[in-house]
Amino acid sequence: MLKSDEFKLKGNWVIVNDEILEDEVTSRIKFLTNNHLLKLGTSHDGWGTLYQDPKDSRLWELVYEKSELQGGDPPSLLNISEEVAQRKYMY
Repeated sequence: MLKSDEFKLKGNWVIVNDEILEDEVTSRIKFLTNNHLLKLGTSHDGWGTLYQDPKDSRLWELVYEKSELQGGDPPSLLNISEEVAQRKYMY
């Protein structure tokens, strides 16, 4: 689960034996978005997804901060304010 003092989770790729793999943070982000967080919506440009933690009601945004990279960037999960959520997701 997400800790109360966490505000950003940034995943990374690791190279093992010439293979690109996800790190523990990327695996954790995938677990949280698939099993714990409640999906509330997608940004109008399709690049962000808004989630809410049912435990404490904080809002979280799943983004790929360097989406211009070939093959994509690893995910980041960012705690955002209600104002940002309203503006970006019309939440």
